[in-house]
Amino acid sequence: MLHDQNCFLNDDPDQSHSDHLQPSSTSLCSQPSLPSIPSLTTQTYHQQHHLPTTHYHCIATIKGHNSYISSLVLAGKYLYTGSSDKEIRLWKRNTLSTELNLDNLIDNMVIAGKGAVKSLVVLADKIFSAHQDHKIRVWKINAKENHHKKFTHLATLPTLGDRALNLIIPKNHVRVRRHKKCTWVHHVDTVSALALSSDGSLLYSVSWDRTLKIWRTTDFKCLESVGNAHDDAINAVALSSDGDVYTGSADKKIKVWRKTSGEKKHSLVATLEKHNSGVNALALSTDASVLYSGACDRSIVVWQKEDHGNMVAVGALRGHAKSILCLAVVSDLVCSGSADKTVRIWRGVERCYTCLVVLEGHKGPVKCLTVACDRYKQSDTTSSYLLYSASLDSDIKVWQL
Repeated sequence: MLHDQNCFLNDDPDQSHSDHLQPSSTSLCSQPSLPSIPSLTTQTYHQQHHLPTTHYHCIATIKGHNSYISSLVLAGKYLYTGSSDKEIRLWKRNTLSTELNLDNLIDNMVIAGKGAVKSLVVLADKIFSAHQDHKIRVWKINAKENHHKKFTHLATLPTLGDRALNLIIPKNHVRVRRHKKCTWVHHVDTVSALALSSDGSLLYSVSWDRTLKIWRTTDFKCLESVGNAHDDAINAVALSSDGDVYTGSADKKIKVWRKTSGEKKHSLVATLEKHNSGVNALALSTDASVLYSGACDRSIVVWQKEDHGNMVAVGALRGHAKSILCLAVVSDLVCSGSADKTVRIWRGVERCYTCLVVLEGHKGPVKCLTVACDRYKQSDTTSSYLLYSASLDSDIKVWQL
């Protein structure tokens, strides 16, 4: 087991509010209740599952951003990227190959100058962007005749109507600091992550102000705010298809929220505690039966949903030398990006995991990942995937899995 105490992202003070939670090597290494998950042996793995060896390689490096990229999202033929220098860019994927079309990127800028971008989600013809200036912005995607796209600013959340309606009612004001109040619809610190409900009707936002907010995507109205959802900044949010909401925080905890039938508000149903330092990333398996959490303690904890519906920690994936900053899941693959500048690909079979490959090439901590099926490399016996990784080196790398 690694004893390196440098488990935080010193290159990026805005990564999260986990920095002051540095654990000792003793606490990191004494987790008798949380063993490393058993690895699959190559022989057993191939005998039981008859899966051929997969070749992993970088097929493209995309340059264009002048600052680090904090969010990646795939939507159809396009890759959207958000960066710390307040830019959102659009990259068209070449429909005839696995690579992005880098030949014509003149109009790939969506917007600039509206606050450092922390998270992006795409819903039909709309982009929702979370920013360090405490705002969520909505952009409409309009196709143009020359196949380029035009983007129109639709709204800034909370909307003017939401703010005005709540401003005149005293009970809608909440205390955010000792001598300051604001309406409950406002985030008062960096909006760190966004997620959409499975039907696209709701947008969930989390913030370093320790709140979870729920917005309606049709009229952008704020429906609910969970104040003091955590004891420290919230860095990550993940939604399952059954409506459960998972939030990960610098307070080392993951909390599970649920709105039961007949209730108007989400309530806390579970608190998951195994990490020794701040939680930076969350990802769910396709069927939402497994939750993966990555933290500054360099471990990825695997949580399995039991018959009673509760998530139980079954072990941890270890191998990264520094903080886990991002996670992505597709099929039986788990992808993790770290402050150690590498991406690891793990495969899980019946609660046993193996690290298939360590992808090297970035010159800075890996901040975000997204992965999707590669339709042009599929066969009857194997699946192929494209993994996109972005780093503090301002580059995006595309990997064939």
